[in-house]
Amino acid sequence: MLEPSSPRKLKIFIVIAVLALAVLGIVLVKSDSAKAVMPEVSFTNLKGEKISAQSLRGKVVMVNFWATSCTTCIAEMPEMVKTYQRFHAQGLEYIGVAMSYDPPNYVINYAETRQLPFHIALDTNGGIARAFNDVKLTPTTYVIGKDGVILKRYVGQPSFEELHQLLEQALKV
Repeated sequence: MLEPSSPRKLKIFIVIAVLALAVLGIVLVKSDSAKAVMPEVSFTNLKGEKISAQSLRGKVVMVNFWATSCTTCIAEMPEMVKTYQRFHAQGLEYIGVAMSYDPPNYVINYAETRQLPFHIALDTNGGIARAFNDVKLTPTTYVIGKDGVILKRYVGQPSFEELHQLLEQALKV
């Protein structure tokens, strides 16, 4: 403990505290300036069309990792469809990435019977999930800005009100 009769100790304490705050500030600025960007991956949708990360620049993109065996994924899918329909004309692109353990015939059946309006890609070898910081939990959704910077990652079902506000902001830029 500092003693009131020790001004030298108090000065040393203040100097250490100021330096600690300065270091913390530098760390926070550096972590904020080193924003994560969308990995350079290529998706192949169920129609066989290739979609590169580079071809998505200039658009706001949602990449949703999901599985037909994931009850939360299935529960959120109607809201994801509504979100896509609401924002697609403004420049939103959406890619649903089926996890490597999801049987392709289940994914195809689900996408066709629900008439999903956005791209669905199979991640048969898990490479896309690994590129996106090794996604293991579903659903995991990334929102990516027009410049390729990852704006937000949702693990689990997002708050759609918050998601829609984020999309509105990103699409304005």
